[in-house]
Amino acid sequence: MSSFELKMVIEDNAAYAPERSDLFNRRTARAARAFHSKLPGYRPTPLLSLPALAAALGVEQILVKDESQRFGLNAFKMLGGAWAIARLLCKETGSDINEFSFAAFRQQQRVPMTFATTTDGNHGRGVAWAARQLGQHAVIYMPKGSSPARVKHITDLGAECIVTQMNYDDTVRLTMRNAEKQGWKVVQDTAWEGYSEVPTWIMQGYATLADEAVEQMQALGTSPTHVFLQAGVGAMAAGVLGYLCDVYEAASLHAVVVEPDKADCLFRSAKRGEMVNVGGEMNTIMAGLACGEPNPLGWPLLRGCARQFISCEDRVAALGMRVLGNPLGDDPRIISGESGAVSAGVLAAVLHHPQSQALKEKFRLTPASRVLLLSTEGDTDPQHYREVVWEGKDGITA
Repeated sequence: MSSFELKMVIEDNAAYAPERSDLFNRRTARAARAFHSKLPGYRPTPLLSLPALAAALGVEQILVKDESQRFGLNAFKMLGGAWAIARLLCKETGSDINEFSFAAFRQQQRVPMTFATTTDGNHGRGVAWAARQLGQHAVIYMPKGSSPARVKHITDLGAECIVTQMNYDDTVRLTMRNAEKQGWKVVQDTAWEGYSEVPTWIMQGYATLADEAVEQMQALGTSPTHVFLQAGVGAMAAGVLGYLCDVYEAASLHAVVVEPDKADCLFRSAKRGEMVNVGGEMNTIMAGLACGEPNPLGWPLLRGCARQFISCEDRVAALGMRVLGNPLGDDPRIISGESGAVSAGVLAAVLHHPQSQALKEKFRLTPASRVLLLSTEGDTDPQHYREVVWEGKDGITA
């Protein structure tokens, strides 16, 4: 097997002190899943085992949750947006969330509301989908350089989509200003002073995928020793990790947070011991992770429960895309996009690294390790997926 070295800077978490969360746990995840399970077309996404890759890496098991099959939207993000919108509408109308349904609300023929958000693609697509299901309006803002394919996914759902000339975090601030002027409801997956309720619901909604994964692992008679979680603002990572730390003994779960080196705000925060923002254009192929400001709701949980933080180059994500799409032996093929594949790319980069054994020891990967990965998106930008997987973009060079 060839040997090569990709840039992965690993920061051990000096503040590691795992505790269960009052906001992100089994109770809140299962409330969200009960709602999701009533949506037409709901079914748990597959949890796939990669025994050949596990054998090559020298671990017992690698399991991948494939979110490309979530409600035909090719990503997990609608879990948060739909749950938050349902909770928001129930609060506005005095309805019981346990009795709420999209179909029943639409039949009420209320005056339509407008939901606004900033997105790199998948979250906005989920908000647009939920708004259409409810007969409401959606205005979606996207940062500079957003893929035309991701814009089309949103406009095809009937939403207005505006691409700015700003980075993600500045676009969030623009969205807030315009929403306040227009009287729109903001459904954003990060928090700031005076805005925490909706992002809390979004993060709780994301944990549906973790509840499914735990149920699926129980059916297989297994449980994870490790979880690698990719992060932008850290909303998904914290929502999922809070749930997993409630289900399992938190100290026995080795959690690693992975970010692109162009937008590694959580990595830098871990290094400094407090929240750090990253500015600039954040040009990374991992569009869904190109966020420079940590979610203050998620950061305390990640600071306490993640063992390590990784800042990695784009070639790690590209490697993960190729490895999942062209598997070893009889392992199942997984179509995973740039942001979805980066954690698998970390494992593949460890496998091929000249200091592979030292890296495995750093991550405490042993023959008894069982690793959970989340492929959070499919080929949400099909053209770019082909450029990476077929044409070798961001490939391995000498």
